[in-house]
Amino acid sequence: MDTPIIELSGVRKSFGPVDVLKGVDLSVYAGKVTALVGDNGAGKSTLIKGLAGVQPYDSGSVQVDGHPVALSTPRDAQALGIEVVYQDLALCDNLDIVQNMFLGREELSGGVFDEGRMEREASETLRSLSVRTVKSVRQKVSSLSGGQRQTVAIARSVLKKARVVILDEPTAALGVAQTEQVLALVKRLAEQGVGVIIISHNLADVFKVADHIAVLYLGTMVAQLEAAATTYDDVIGYITGTKGAAPDRTTSVETI
Repeated sequence: MDTPIIELSGVRKSFGPVDVLKGVDLSVYAGKVTALVGDNGAGKSTLIKGLAGVQPYDSGSVQVDGHPVALSTPRDAQALGIEVVYQDLALCDNLDIVQNMFLGREELSGGVFDEGRMEREASETLRSLSVRTVKSVRQKVSSLSGGQRQTVAIARSVLKKARVVILDEPTAALGVAQTEQVLALVKRLAEQGVGVIIISHNLADVFKVADHIAVLYLGTMVAQLEAAATTYDDVIGYITGTKGAAPDRTTSVETI
């Protein structure tokens, strides 16, 4: 854990006159879950889109395994093993689980899809994550529950040999049982050595799975905390701006 798998230093992003990210630092470690929290408009989505290469940062540095990298396009991020599971999941209801997991990168044999190989790899990936709620990898996604859909989307990122998986509100609109299923999957990802970033407004979920909690407030990283060494009230204080750095300062940050 000495070297973060991803380290952001002083990253900035503006849209016209609006400064959305104001010199943000963030460290993510392999095998650990980092929760990224903050109120609406804090800059969470912009920070993640920069990591995904969708909206490159204006300035600052990004290091992977201690080496500087450029994230200019989504392909750059994917080549480094950074995968994002967005809130809409980007699944095709009319396709089955295997087809969704390999969509856009199908395995070929003799110029045609190697259905057998793809089915085996999809099954092995779900099995490696201890997923038992899916009856068949040939089920249409339209027949799956919300928790099962989230599971398929996460498994798809693992299939791509992700080193860092970013989950955008993975438990939003899920019931209690489905939420527990997804949170258990998040823990299993970390146990396999994957660095996980989870964006969530649900602090109860955050404290169940997170090792570290990073708090954004109006584009400033006001705290990076060990989850076990902080409290719900402290995190709320940082999110609302009643604790920690003032919104216009970029220096006073509590770190791990």
